[in-house]
Amino acid sequence: MKLGLHVTSFTWPNAPASIPETLRSIARAAEDAGFYSLSVMDHFFQMEQMGGPAHPMLEAYSALSYLAASTSRVKLGALVTGVIYRHPGALIKSVSTLDVLSGGRAELGIGAGWYEREARGLGLPFPPTKERFERLEETLRIAHHMWSGQAAPFEGRHYTLAEPTNNPQPISKPHPPINIGGLGERKTLRFVAQYGDACNLFSFAGPDFVRAKLDVLRRHCDAVGRPYEQVERTGLTAFDLRTTSADDVIGMLRGLSEAGLQRVDIVLPEVHDLRAIEIVGSQIIPVVREFGEA
Repeated sequence: MKLGLHVTSFTWPNAPASIPETLRSIARAAEDAGFYSLSVMDHFFQMEQMGGPAHPMLEAYSALSYLAASTSRVKLGALVTGVIYRHPGALIKSVSTLDVLSGGRAELGIGAGWYEREARGLGLPFPPTKERFERLEETLRIAHHMWSGQAAPFEGRHYTLAEPTNNPQPISKPHPPINIGGLGERKTLRFVAQYGDACNLFSFAGPDFVRAKLDVLRRHCDAVGRPYEQVERTGLTAFDLRTTSADDVIGMLRGLSEAGLQRVDIVLPEVHDLRAIEIVGSQIIPVVREFGEA
C-alpha cells in the first residue's frame, strides 16, 4: 500500500505570511518520509466544516506548481478538481503544464463538484447535479481526446473545442493518471471503469463500506469489458497521531488494504508541526508498504 499526504488547511500560525515556507517544509518533509503523493483540495473557500471562508484557502493549481518546484519525487494532484470551475480545454492544459514542469509527476483528480457556496460567492457556474455529471463525462472524454495527440474538433452537448491543440504533451505516458473522486454507484464508478485510471473513495466509513463500493466498480468494469485490476483503488482518510497510536493506524490501514485499496491519501491535523509526518515516515510507511504484496 502507498500513502499520500492530503493538505486540507492553511490555517497556520502567522498566516498568510508563513504559508509559503510552511507549505514548502511540509512538502519536503513528506517526500523525505517516503510519501508517494502530495495533494491539495480544489476549493476557493475553505469548507464550512473546517471553518469556512474566514479561513485561508489556496487555489489548487497555483499551489501545485509551487509544490512541483519544492519537490522532486512525489506525485502531485488536486483531490479533486471540481469540473465546473475550469473549462476542460484550459484544465487539461494546466495539468499538462504541471506534468511537464514536474518531470512527469502530475495526476488529474476530478469530480462533479459540490460546494455551492464558493461557486455562488465567486460567480462561478453551479448547474444542477445532473448537468454537473454530464459536464464531468464530457471533460473526461476531452481529456482523452487532447492527450491522444490529435487536435481534431470536439463537439459535445456542453463544450465545443474547435482546435484542442495541446503542445507540449505531458511527459507521463500515456497521460497523467485520471483519478475520479466520488461514491456514486450509477455514474461516478461507471465513469471510473470507462474513463479513469484510479478511483478515490471516502474510506472513513471503514473496510466494509469500501469493499461494497469496489464490488460495484468491479461490476462496471465487467460491463465495459475492462480488467478491474487496471484501475488503481485509492481512498481518503484522516487520523491524529496526538491521540491515536501508530499501531492503531497500521491496523486501520491494514483493514483498508484487505478491502481492496492500494493507496490511501491521509489528512494529518496540525500537519505544519511536521512531527506527525516524521512518525508516519518512520513507523507507518515501512509497515504498510508491504500490504497487498503477497
